[in-house]
Amino acid sequence: MATPDKKNEAMERPPIVVVMGHVDHGKTTLIDYIRKSNLVAKEAGGITQSIGGYEIEHSGKKITFIDTPGHQAFTKMRSRGATTADLAILVVAADEGVKPQTAEAIKILTESKTPFVVALTKMDRPGADIDRAKNELTTNGVLLEGYGGNVSFQPISAKTGEGVDELLDFLLLAAELENLTYDPNAQASGYVLEAKRDKNRGLEVAVILKNGTLKRGQKISVGKIGGKIKMLENFLGKAANDLRPSSPAMIIGFDDLPAIGEEFIAGDDVELEASAGQASASRSTNLANHSPFVTEEEKGITLILKAENSGSLEALTATIQSLTTHKPLMVKSASVGEVYDGDVQLAVSTGSLIIAFHVKINTAAKRLAETHKVKILESDIIYKLLEELEKLAADTTPPPEGDLEILAVFNQMEPEKQVVGGKVVEGTLKNKRAFEIVRGETVIGKGRITNLQHNKADADQVPVGKECGLMINSETMIKVGDHLVVRIS
Repeated sequence: MATPDKKNEAMERPPIVVVMGHVDHGKTTLIDYIRKSNLVAKEAGGITQSIGGYEIEHSGKKITFIDTPGHQAFTKMRSRGATTADLAILVVAADEGVKPQTAEAIKILTESKTPFVVALTKMDRPGADIDRAKNELTTNGVLLEGYGGNVSFQPISAKTGEGVDELLDFLLLAAELENLTYDPNAQASGYVLEAKRDKNRGLEVAVILKNGTLKRGQKISVGKIGGKIKMLENFLGKAANDLRPSSPAMIIGFDDLPAIGEEFIAGDDVELEASAGQASASRSTNLANHSPFVTEEEKGITLILKAENSGSLEALTATIQSLTTHKPLMVKSASVGEVYDGDVQLAVSTGSLIIAFHVKINTAAKRLAETHKVKILESDIIYKLLEELEKLAADTTPPPEGDLEILAVFNQMEPEKQVVGGKVVEGTLKNKRAFEIVRGETVIGKGRITNLQHNKADADQVPVGKECGLMINSETMIKVGDHLVVRIS
């Protein structure tokens, strides 16, 4: 909030530019060239999976870029980037034209009324066809200059740099037309780009400043989540005492993870709405949004989701919930940060699978998972996780009701009266049940339990960890080491 003795004054601020387009059309490669750094090599699988803010200088003027993911899983993050930015670059590969995420980006930009220019990338590719790309853009409502409209476009090669300077000139011209200003005396405000937990530094919140002056030591609030700026860093990770619009910044000092995409305010006289109890309630609310807890048992796959930051968790959760699979997918828990032993304990108690997206697995958690045979799918690339999950969900084999490992064979004079002994290694073994005979990884036969005994007495069932004797009827002769697996029907 501006102090009474300081009058409002409008000062020019750099444009905030979002780069949008289909996956692998060259968005990050373009920013890589502009920044003269190697961002692509740092992105797992060559795709960007979180929003990053970067400043550059062109013709003596600053431009701030927000790089957004192009993979279909990150729709909300792309939309958030567009509504935060002043201008946009729509990246279209000349050898592929308009693709699904290109069309989606056009829709987002149109609905948010964000001015944009078009970068026709990969002009150095053998299959590049600029006329086809222009025609497809026209079909999708983007009317380029010379094609009946006023949307500027520039053919470029992000590898050689051809056309990049001209593209930046277009952006600066568009920024002048938008008359972008800020008031240095106004209360600092902007938007949350990303939020995550770092095991060494605590809660890290990436923001972009739109107005006012952001200073270390100020109080800061995002809705009911508040805090005090203990550390303020610029986009290069260097400590700063204060930052002006349109600067990307990293803040340490929040009491809890704020919702991404939300507006923040900061200043010495900001009133923090959240008490410790309110922050806890907010935390539960955020988790509930990510985690539709299941109250009824269903024959499906239950999941515990872990992701590096809030944006990635949001994308992972939304994509999993939209999958159509043979087995229903149910999210038991979703949270930010590495996989700890508590996550594995929850997986054991709920029979869940852990999905670890771009996070580390704690050593204790690994040991516990191995002991209890908890499956963890881990990858730094979201579509690989989704592919593995779809494979698991496509498996129509019913889960085992009981699994007996054969430890001894006593009588095999007649196939229908084989007498064997073993230990129940999974579930519960019940009398009179049909079973599969599994040798190694292969089902080699079937049979039925005709009599079950535990401690030399007839039994209706034997729980996991206990040994038993049984008479079985099967055309396949049982061997020590075989497994008799009873499936849930």
